[in-house]
Amino acid sequence: MNILIKGGRVIDPASGFDEIVDVALVDGAVVAIKNIANEFQPTQTIDVSGCIVVPGLMDLAVRLREPGHEHEGMLESEMAAAVAGGVTSLVCPPDTEPVLDEPGLVEMLRFRAEKLNQCRVYPLGALTRNLAGETLTEMVELTESGCVAFSQAEVPLASTLVMQRAFQYASTFGYAVWLRPQDLFLGKGVAASGALATRLGLAGVPVVAETIALHTIFELMKVTGVRVHLCRLSSAAGVALVRQAKLEGLPVTCDISINSLHLTDADIGYFDSRARLNPPLRQQRDRDALRAALADGTIDALVSDHTPVDEDAKALPFAESEAGATGVELLLSLALKWSADSGVPLARALAAVTSGPADVLGASLGKRQGRVGRLLVGGVADLCVFDPQSVWTVEPGALRSQGKHTPFSGYELPGRVRCTIVGGQVAFQA
Repeated sequence: MNILIKGGRVIDPASGFDEIVDVALVDGAVVAIKNIANEFQPTQTIDVSGCIVVPGLMDLAVRLREPGHEHEGMLESEMAAAVAGGVTSLVCPPDTEPVLDEPGLVEMLRFRAEKLNQCRVYPLGALTRNLAGETLTEMVELTESGCVAFSQAEVPLASTLVMQRAFQYASTFGYAVWLRPQDLFLGKGVAASGALATRLGLAGVPVVAETIALHTIFELMKVTGVRVHLCRLSSAAGVALVRQAKLEGLPVTCDISINSLHLTDADIGYFDSRARLNPPLRQQRDRDALRAALADGTIDALVSDHTPVDEDAKALPFAESEAGATGVELLLSLALKWSADSGVPLARALAAVTSGPADVLGASLGKRQGRVGRLLVGGVADLCVFDPQSVWTVEPGALRSQGKHTPFSGYELPGRVRCTIVGGQVAFQA
């Protein structure tokens, strides 16, 4: 199919391109930007005057809830939510049921996702069998079946010896390890340690639960040479350690969630389970440090940490409720809100959800990565078109995700997605 995207403001954060031009797509590829050949005959023309055209968003943390948690989400609903939010590529953690620790399970997930013909799905394989932290998985076989890297999801590794062996194995074959830095024994609380958690009587998670884990990871990186992506940093102290590690030349990248970028522990209010999240929301000084680090590039990507949770699991008392929130449809708008609130240039905010995460994935995949996260001639035709002037209110019932719980319920957010194109096909159009 030949598609002409006409009259939009085209922004490619990676190259700095920013002009009002037309874009021509042919058979899943971008064939022209600005200088459209006279002989180009579009089969479909989409007028996007007044809108912004960017590379399709990439989200590095989206739980599709299938297999095993279909009562909380299914591939159909969560992938539909993704393209409605402008997301054309997503990475899903291995904490399904059963865990993604066998090639057959990964192949089944990829087959189901490809059959739906929505966004691109990149699965993470389990680092240890059943995420139990004892026996390493067959990483070579999982990579051959389609895994892009290896992770423990939300389950910390208790054994430093197992972590060292996992790093050695991954480094030998050039694989990347994705970990959320949290000490197993210090990280069992439900809210960030501090005055609010104490006042509410909630078990706290201290900052050292993150920093101790980071110190361990960095020391093992130095002796193994493995590439590590740190998932969802939450503290100012953690940011400082990552900044130092990058200055020392360690092959490390990191991301933060939309929740930690915008919210603090005060948003728990009176035990609002919608704010029951992993990692827990921390104090304002932590949020400010995270914002500054995302702006200066210390933090490489912004993620939704999309985790659909059903009504029964959120209706429990705060400490007993299931952690998680729906977010993939909010990723773009919350990036734009951060830009407006903090005075961060629009291109930098867009880079945090396009080229930034694409670079993280590219570092994990090496030569196997396609040219996603970019809008350039010869690149894949993954695009997001949004209206920057449109303001919308987050109404949980209107979200396409099967999960309806979000701490941003009732927020007025900028930027409404008008069209999402994946591989040269219109996957969503408002």
